[in-house]
Amino acid sequence: MFNAILIEKDDKGYRSALTQLEQSQLPEGDVTVQVEYSSLNYKDGLAISGKSPVVRHFPMIPGIDLAGTVIESQSAQYHVGDKVLLNGWGVGEKHWGGLAQLARLNSQWLIPLPQQLTTKECMAIGTAGYTAMLAVIALEKHGISPDKGKIIVTGANGGVGSFAIAILAQLGYHVIASTGRTDQTVYLTQLGASEIIDRNELSQPGKPLMKERWIGAVDCVGGHTLANVCASTQYGGTVACCGLAQSIDFPSSVAPFILRGITLAGIDSVMRPYADRIDAWERLATILDESKLDLMSKTISLTEVITTVTQLMQGQIRGRIIVDVNQ
Repeated sequence: MFNAILIEKDDKGYRSALTQLEQSQLPEGDVTVQVEYSSLNYKDGLAISGKSPVVRHFPMIPGIDLAGTVIESQSAQYHVGDKVLLNGWGVGEKHWGGLAQLARLNSQWLIPLPQQLTTKECMAIGTAGYTAMLAVIALEKHGISPDKGKIIVTGANGGVGSFAIAILAQLGYHVIASTGRTDQTVYLTQLGASEIIDRNELSQPGKPLMKERWIGAVDCVGGHTLANVCASTQYGGTVACCGLAQSIDFPSSVAPFILRGITLAGIDSVMRPYADRIDAWERLATILDESKLDLMSKTISLTEVITTVTQLMQGQIRGRIIVDVNQ
């Protein structure tokens, strides 16, 4: 038997609860992992609360991230005792995920745990840090460097935003943090933000073109915020779009693209190819230090997941939530 968060939907309604399951109930896969740590992401919150149709099949174990040790394998790539890591691939949506003590998975979804990181540190980073790293790599590939100008990060107190600030600051960028929680100024400054602005500066309808304020951006918000970020980006700049905390809409115009030649780079972390994942995680392992991970994360037990989701969906959580599935 193993413990797991299980989501069910039937005639009795939509519900999530901590429960015990048998190993024989695990779905198909060629690798079985003894999960050590998972994490609680916004998408997991949507799945557990039922506030968005994230889950495609029922019953479902949520958890888009996990790290642990291989205990069974029919794969030539992974062997018993190997430490592995998983982000995305529809796990926690279409396939049972990481908020459980056991997971059976497709080996092609896994990557080896970076040697410099523990399983707990990997889950402190999780999909949020991995997505932020992909966004920063996208800026670099479009020629954005610290000497070119400032970078704005929207949704700065969230997981992706927090990591984007920490990564960019470590790489020498001047970072502007946009947040609705200006009471977190000390936290954002500790991460490396050089300036902090209220999200209200960007969250309302704006003009097609505005004063050029930054050369690049990591946007976790979407909606009018993304439109205004693009409208305020310097000539030749790049905006990495990786979230929709405000809205899935993009109420913009072509003006910033054809008059200032900016690039809007979409960041997908779910279906990213293996080589891109390895590259991002190798960068993360060398850039981030333990003190920043401790600042951005806190650990809860599997028994605390359901109650913590309520706080997460109300915007009361900053940074990352690590889940110790064996507590």
